[in-house]
Amino acid sequence: MPTSSIYDSLRLAAGYAYARPPVHRHMVEAIPDCLGTTTQFRLVLDVGCGAGLSTAALEPFSQTVIGLEPVPAMLTYSRFVAPRSLFLVAQAERLPFRAGLFDLITAAGSLNYVDLGLFLPEAARVVAAEGAMVIYDFSEGRRLLGSDRLTQWFAEFQRRYPPPPDYDLDVRGLAYEQSGLRLQGYRDISVPIRMSLDSYLPYVMTETSVEAAIARGVPEADIRGWCAKTLLDVFRDTSLDVLFDGYLAWVRRG
Repeated sequence: MPTSSIYDSLRLAAGYAYARPPVHRHMVEAIPDCLGTTTQFRLVLDVGCGAGLSTAALEPFSQTVIGLEPVPAMLTYSRFVAPRSLFLVAQAERLPFRAGLFDLITAAGSLNYVDLGLFLPEAARVVAAEGAMVIYDFSEGRRLLGSDRLTQWFAEFQRRYPPPPDYDLDVRGLAYEQSGLRLQGYRDISVPIRMSLDSYLPYVMTETSVEAAIARGVPEADIRGWCAKTLLDVFRDTSLDVLFDGYLAWVRRG
C-alpha cells in the first residue's frame, strides 16, 4: 500500500490531532539549548508538519510559524491544533519562499518522505545566513521505564499488524556539504510520557500499521478490541512512563 494513501486518511488525521501524546513539545523544548540561544525565533518553517502537532509545539518559541504539508487531508484539524500558526499545502522539494526568509526550519520525522537531493538545497536557500535547520524524530512508544511488558506487546502488535514499508534515515550521514550546509550537532533524547490504558489505546490506534490493516479490510473494531484486551496485561489499571526514544540534529549554512 503506498504510504501517500495512508496519510490521505481523515481518520488518521483526527488521530494525530487529538490522540497523540505531547512528545513534540518535549523535543522542541530542547531546541534553544541545542542552538545556544534564548531569543525567540522570528519566522519558523515546519516542513512536513502533518496534523500540526509539531507546529503547535513551536508556537511558544516563535513569533510566526508556517506549517508546510504535502497531503491536504492531514491539515484538516490543523487550525484547532495550532491556532496561531499558518499552514500551506506544498512540496518540500520546491519551497515557495524567497531566499533567506526563515531563521529556523524544522523537520520532524518528515525527511524519510522527501527527495533529499532536492530538499537540502531548498532548505539552504530559504534559511537565513545566521539561521539553522533542526531535524528530529522519535520512535513509537514501544517501551516502559523499568519493564519489558510493553516492548513484548509492541512486537506482537507489529507482527499482527505490520507497518507499511519505510526506510531508515541516519541524518548524521546526509550530504549536507553538497548543498552548502553543515551538521553542527546531534543529540539523542528519550522522552517519558505518563500514560494509562485510556490514553495509550487511542494513541496506538493512530499508528500507520493500523491504518494499513484497515485499508487491507481488517475491521477497525477488531483491531481496537485486540489492543484493548491485550494491553490490560501491560498497564494493569495504572499509569506508566512510556518512553519515546528520539534525536535532534541541527544544521547551519556554510
